[in-house]
Amino acid sequence: MHNRVGFNKLSRSSSHRKAMTRNMVTSLFRYERISTTKAKALEVRKAAEKMITRAKVDSVHNRRIINKDLKDAEILNKLFTEIGPVNKDRPGGYTRILKTGFRKGDAAEMVILELVLEEAESKKAKKKKAKPAKAEEKKPEVKKEVSEEVKEETAAAVETEKPEVETETSAEAVEADQVEETASDEEDKPE
Repeated sequence: MHNRVGFNKLSRSSSHRKAMTRNMVTSLFRYERISTTKAKALEVRKAAEKMITRAKVDSVHNRRIINKDLKDAEILNKLFTEIGPVNKDRPGGYTRILKTGFRKGDAAEMVILELVLEEAESKKAKKKKAKPAKAEEKKPEVKKEVSEEVKEETAAAVETEKPEVETETSAEAVEADQVEETASDEEDKPE
């Protein structure tokens, strides 16, 4: 039986498979996305996610463990200074696999393996917080504009010496002006 096999041999010797995985993980961290077959991507993803989990905590021990597989000092530094801190709050799922179709030569299923660097949860939280805040900001602005218009109309009414308007509130003054305008419009219309 073929139960509980921990990895895919990919029809390669162990040394070839390890070298290929190291090269592909290094390329993934360097370019942040690579195109490969689905079988290889699934194996590379396992190694990459374990490395990113270690890179969340920048210690000498973790750097030495990862340096066994990543021989490029520049990529090792990028992993601990850029990729690890971005995924600090993410509990896993640092990579995603996007299907791209089949290869022409042998019809192997091709995929793009890429790092998930944006913080989706925090973006959603920011959007949710931003929408109510904007709505609250707009409401007072509209009220201020309306109140300024009402003030101008009441000031104009005071200047034209309408004693009834002075005792009324600003909203009642606006209604009174509208009633007077409609009454004058009705008088002007011929029957």
